[in-house]
Amino acid sequence: MPYAVILSVRALVEYVYRGGSIDSGFRTTTSLQEGTKAHQAIQNNYGEHDRKEVHLSGDWEHDDLLIQLEGRCDGIIRESEGELIEEIKSTAGRLELILEDSHPVHWAQAKCYAYLYCVQEELESIRIRLTYVQVDTEQTKQFIQSLTRTELQQFMGEVILLYLPYAKFQARHAEARDRSVKELPFPYAAYRQGQRKLAGAVYKSIMERQTLFAKAPTGTGKTISTLFPSIKAIGEGHLQKLYYLTAKTITRTAAEEAFRLMRSNGLQLRSVTLTAKDKICFKEETRCQKEYCEFADGYYDRINAAVLDLLSNEQEISREVIEAYAMRHKVCPFEFSLDVSYAADAVICDYNYVFDPKVSLKRMMEEQKKQTAILIDEAHNLVDRGRDMFSATLTKYPFLQLKREFKESNALLAKAANAVNDFFIRFRKAHLESGSVVMPSCPEELAELLEPFIAAAEAELSAGNEMTAEAATILLETYFTAQTFIRTLGYYNEAYVTLAELDRNDIRLKLFCLDPSGMLRQMAKGFRSRIFFSATLSPLHYYREMLGGSPDDYVLTIPSPFRKEQLDVLLLPLSTRFRDRERTKRGIAVSLHQILQERSGNYLIFFPSYDYLNEVLELFIQYPLDVQLLVQRIGMSEEEKEAFLDAFQTNPAKPCIGFAVMGGMFSEGIDLTGDRLTGTVVVGVGLPQINIERNLIKQYFDRNGRNGFDYAYVYPGINKVLQAGGRLIRTETDHGTLLLVDDRFEQRQYEQLLPEEWKPLTRYSHF
Repeated sequence: MPYAVILSVRALVEYVYRGGSIDSGFRTTTSLQEGTKAHQAIQNNYGEHDRKEVHLSGDWEHDDLLIQLEGRCDGIIRESEGELIEEIKSTAGRLELILEDSHPVHWAQAKCYAYLYCVQEELESIRIRLTYVQVDTEQTKQFIQSLTRTELQQFMGEVILLYLPYAKFQARHAEARDRSVKELPFPYAAYRQGQRKLAGAVYKSIMERQTLFAKAPTGTGKTISTLFPSIKAIGEGHLQKLYYLTAKTITRTAAEEAFRLMRSNGLQLRSVTLTAKDKICFKEETRCQKEYCEFADGYYDRINAAVLDLLSNEQEISREVIEAYAMRHKVCPFEFSLDVSYAADAVICDYNYVFDPKVSLKRMMEEQKKQTAILIDEAHNLVDRGRDMFSATLTKYPFLQLKREFKESNALLAKAANAVNDFFIRFRKAHLESGSVVMPSCPEELAELLEPFIAAAEAELSAGNEMTAEAATILLETYFTAQTFIRTLGYYNEAYVTLAELDRNDIRLKLFCLDPSGMLRQMAKGFRSRIFFSATLSPLHYYREMLGGSPDDYVLTIPSPFRKEQLDVLLLPLSTRFRDRERTKRGIAVSLHQILQERSGNYLIFFPSYDYLNEVLELFIQYPLDVQLLVQRIGMSEEEKEAFLDAFQTNPAKPCIGFAVMGGMFSEGIDLTGDRLTGTVVVGVGLPQINIERNLIKQYFDRNGRNGFDYAYVYPGINKVLQAGGRLIRTETDHGTLLLVDDRFEQRQYEQLLPEEWKPLTRYSHF
């Protein structure tokens, strides 16, 4: 039986035909988006028997290889001469500059669709129309070819022949990978408590194409428990690929280490780690223009050789590996990593590559998704991240800058920017007495003004005109911001409000996503299986709902693998409510001093805000204590963060006491094992700061039959408490003291949200 390779039409023709630079002048967002206004302008004129966005698929067998092609054709039109395949491409450039042979990749894509359709419908010939649409004017330019099925078959044979060496290379790798997976043992001598249960639930969810929500405490070994069964599913042919999604560097590192461990036991599997563009870019400024960046110039002429070189020699494709090969082949490291990710078996990346509509991996076809699992680590973080991804903000000032900057050089762009600026001025006058305005919808006038601005900005960016670096940066950033704003308007529904905040210098208009669950569900749709897991996925019903789950999804709660006697949980019942802080902060400072004397060791002390931290710290240092005191500051660099953590050592000359904030860089994903950390103090119940956005969330869920205060404040807050408290016991040999400071922990509403291993709380006597 031939080995099957599932391949999108786009991936095939781009591999064979693409060339030139990353931008080729300016590569507009419009030209890359399916279902844009330009496409619709053509498709809306189709007749009742015409079809648009038609999924086509077919097989091509060569020797021992079966290439399964699929793609989505823009249009199939029925005419008196017969049926016609249409491929639509939008551009912000000048149509007169586009010739029939300007873009071989576009013709190749259309011909592939024509071949698949001819085979499917048993046609002997077909006409192909390549239509270019100018996004500003909606004017079109068309080229038509008539080809026989035999000619199309010959064309496909030539394309496949050029792709075949790469396909065979991938097939050989897949066979070796699958053999190694079948022989792969669990990489530890024995499963930890709960670990086999979690791994089994992950495997079952993949087999049954289900979604799983798993609350697995620290010590369960979540990373290997989710990766190992997923890799087994790949080796058995149930999956082609997996995405390990995470929000933090430390959890990305844990996934890389898990793959490394399995490779040491014989696994042959390619994993790639994606790094944000601004972090991995070789240039001082991240500007993807061939005139500025030698790694963008001619990128597509060199990329196939670079990918083949890397895949031939590496299995662990980390950031360092990407950078080394990118430098060797003189290609953009970020785009290189994306190209490699489509050929990898596993991808370790941020949430946004799957969930953010602005960033998501658009080349993944629906059939490929059906054979892909997504593993979402520390899934509790995805709720607020989702709100950010699906919201959009527009401010007045950049439009005023662009009006001034292009007044002389581009009157059309200046006029379009000025129109948006004038809208904001009128808005300010209409709401002169208000610091903030909440509206159920976005003003229609603004959307109508942004469209011509986007078109004018695209035209200017495409033209390659000379401008200052500052002007280019402002124009590009404002263009993408406007694009995001318009795109977000397309999602706008009852789960959104429009929030305007006005001050003397600027106006900020935000399309605010109150409930991200619908969009998260939509973005995760199509994948074979979705595995959401975290140590603090509590309460489970809240996270299942907020992450887009349903009552039919699988849920799993794993008990803590640690013994209760490893952790001594104390309660200091002093109020940390904002109104009481002035009264109780000295008592907290004195109690901290007391417990550090009674139970000496290294401690992390977490506060709900920097202001509160500094208020208690000011009193704490008035009491002499022979310790090394560290304080988290706003905007700490990676080097400062590492120095902070490195100070926590076993048997230090002086105990190390770290003051930090809940929800910050030291409250999650930090492993200070053994005596490096012997105590943790959590001050407060972690409630987010009361503000207009949190209150809008509260009101939304109140209207929808939920407890809005819990959804907006209590549940997100208690998660911060659980994360901070979870820093303490990380292994079977750790012991320590956890002190919770707040009288609300004695209330049932909060007490029932705490882990069973923290109960019962022992009151701590103070001063």
